[in-house]
Amino acid sequence: MKILVINGVNLNMLGVREPDLYGKSDYKSLVNLIKKECKSLGVKVTCFQSNYEGKIVDKIQKSFKKIDGIVINPGAFTHTSVAILDALKAVDIPTVEVHITDVDAREDFRKISYVSLVAKQKIAGKGFDGYIDAIKYLKDNFFNK
Repeated sequence: MKILVINGVNLNMLGVREPDLYGKSDYKSLVNLIKKECKSLGVKVTCFQSNYEGKIVDKIQKSFKKIDGIVINPGAFTHTSVAILDALKAVDIPTVEVHITDVDAREDFRKISYVSLVAKQKIAGKGFDGYIDAIKYLKDNFFNK
């Protein structure tokens, strides 16, 4: 099983950006946690981060017929990107949307999620553990049958 974990805009600034909301652990710590957990689950994982919408769309498109599942935290693109939604729809790969914070309990504009229109599951407000829950969800619901 191969999973692609995509992190969008500003997630490279974890540990620096609003640590009261996102915690003090940095992006490298998140990637290390994901890789360690995937190794223990027997899952091959690729982690990708970009601040550019088009690069995220390109990565999704290139995953067609190569990746079994996608975990995505689009960052602010969650609330604005029809392009990312359309790319996810085009490749038709089981996708889980993840947010470190509880976006639904924050500003009203954060309650809008284009990715939710295609995601099989949305996990929010669980910090870095949300990524692990998303990977386990994909493994348990799409690849352990």
